[in-house]
Amino acid sequence: MSLRALGLDTSNYTTSAAVFDGVRGFNAGRLLDVRPGELGLRQSDALFQHVKHLPGRFAALRERGVLEDLAVVGASTRPRAVEGSYMPCFLAGEGQGRTLADTLGVPFCPVSHQQGHLAAAAWSAGRLELLDAPFLAWHLSGGTTELLYVEPEGYNVRAQCIGGTSDISAGQLIDRTGVRLGLPFPAGRAVDALAREGGGVQGFPVKLNDLTFSLSGMENKVKAMAEGGEAPARIARFALETVVQTVRRVTVEAQNRYPGLPVLCSGGVASNSRLRYVLTEFCQALFAQPEYSTDNAMGPAILAWRMIAADLPSGAE
Repeated sequence: MSLRALGLDTSNYTTSAAVFDGVRGFNAGRLLDVRPGELGLRQSDALFQHVKHLPGRFAALRERGVLEDLAVVGASTRPRAVEGSYMPCFLAGEGQGRTLADTLGVPFCPVSHQQGHLAAAAWSAGRLELLDAPFLAWHLSGGTTELLYVEPEGYNVRAQCIGGTSDISAGQLIDRTGVRLGLPFPAGRAVDALAREGGGVQGFPVKLNDLTFSLSGMENKVKAMAEGGEAPARIARFALETVVQTVRRVTVEAQNRYPGLPVLCSGGVASNSRLRYVLTEFCQALFAQPEYSTDNAMGPAILAWRMIAADLPSGAE
């Protein structure tokens, strides 16, 4: 009988629970509700919604018959595995995870949200072995745009930021562009679809400072385009193409500095179709399936399973 790991992730905009058995994974996620025209949620509102929605995520897994034989519980407890990284919304998943682990008499495995993204992306790309050797990774989301140098650390990974944005994230630029154009928040999927109608619009050649760049000026350019009457599809394409080409240029430079290392892309922005095409074609980057690029609990479940599997005799799992 396969041992199963339960994972929980209560990020800023998604409530998720997942089960991993060493091969297969089952994720049950639900976006939090954001009122039309708003650019996000207060942490208190996010925390409330997570507490409200977690029982439904467990019920979805129960309906699939995968909540039996749980051997470990994992949860995202903070955004990144660095000192001072904290966000109240993760308390919902951590609290329920610790309580459930104590009730079942099984270990609890705390991980960071970022580590979970990397594990879910590697597994979904069919390359879980990436976690056992150094690699480069992008964490591209609504709150984070970081280029990482990743090394194995036991069952988990250690990620060092070597590049990315110096101000707003790629996801923030895309979301703010979408909301300005009247699209629902989070706006990534809608901007992706709208940008396909934008024709051959070129992005702005953002200046690189080593492997770091700034995107805040692009928000001002988007505002000016909208106020000047530019077509929404062309504005969406401009914002998206700016992000895509900037990430491509930084990736190429990083590959020159770290030759031979694979590049893994994770985070909600990594589900964008244009980004996936460009980085796959020009950088041979690896991507998770879109549903595991966005916030999900599969990563905490995978890392929790790896924690207990590391202590088992060969073949015992």
